[in-house]
Amino acid sequence: MTKLNEFRRTSITFAALAACLIAGTSFAASPQTTSSVTVRYGDLDLTKDEGMSTLHARVAAAAHQVCAPDGVDIRDLQAYAAARSCEAQAIADAESRVQGVKVAALAARHSRS
Repeated sequence: MTKLNEFRRTSITFAALAACLIAGTSFAASPQTTSSVTVRYGDLDLTKDEGMSTLHARVAAAAHQVCAPDGVDIRDLQAYAAARSCEAQAIADAESRVQGVKVAALAARHSRS
């Protein structure tokens, strides 16, 4: 197996365990309730900009689904702000996890070299 394929397999494996799940508190739910959506990206090449852009779009769509599943009436500014804040936090958390997985995979690859 080439090092690039090994890196991809390691990234996908770690990602499946750690970064596929986006969790955010729904603004309409009680504070103890959380929702999550699984974002699959095994079909993407995360070493390329196109793959990362596609992943970001999927994460953003999932965040919207979790934080504003029924949409938000823009006239309700408090609900709108809460939904946008929830989405921004969910996206940031997911992207942080993906970055952590990529760093861990690179470290694992270098430790085997």
